[in-house]
Amino acid sequence: MNFLGTVYQTIRFWIIDKKILLGRLRKPLRVILGAGVRGQKGWLSTDIDHLNIVLNEDWQRYFRANSIDALFAEHVWEHLAEADGLTAAKNCFTYLKRGGYLRVAVPDGFHPSSEYLDAVKPMGSGFGSYDHKVLFTHISLSRVFESAGFDVELLEYFDESREFHHKKWDPNAGLVRRSMRFDERNRDGNLTYTSIILDAWKKRIL
Repeated sequence: MNFLGTVYQTIRFWIIDKKILLGRLRKPLRVILGAGVRGQKGWLSTDIDHLNIVLNEDWQRYFRANSIDALFAEHVWEHLAEADGLTAAKNCFTYLKRGGYLRVAVPDGFHPSSEYLDAVKPMGSGFGSYDHKVLFTHISLSRVFESAGFDVELLEYFDESREFHHKKWDPNAGLVRRSMRFDERNRDGNLTYTSIILDAWKKRIL
């Protein structure tokens, strides 16, 4: 990278850093993890360059324990090794308020389509899957967050018999675009692309 490129990246990093530091003052405090270029109205966007969810020191820079009302992560956890996924879940638990929640979506390992599974598996054929570490089922994903202390509510998933289950969920509480309702690939009535979606709740009383 040349000198001007380095200066640009440094300034950009500083600007985003300050946006997060200022944004953490909003109430309610709702934070997107691994947002990339996509944000949502009323949510504070973060990405790995500033908030690596595995690193407690990154969390400490921006937030206090028990200070966040809601967290959202769409297709983030499959990029983490199993041990790192549990560490990240425990960090989320620490920084959420009592009664707060984390909405998570990941590719579904029980999806009935072999084409879908080939695209989303680790080192699969789909965009970004070269960096996928885990292909979750609703069972293994729930176990991660239950192990971190959460109560888990499954919202969308395929079960072992490849039967699809879903509950009505509020997109304002975290809009999962790769879902039954919002993914354009499902417009013909076929569930071409769905995700395991769950809400992990931090109990009010421990």
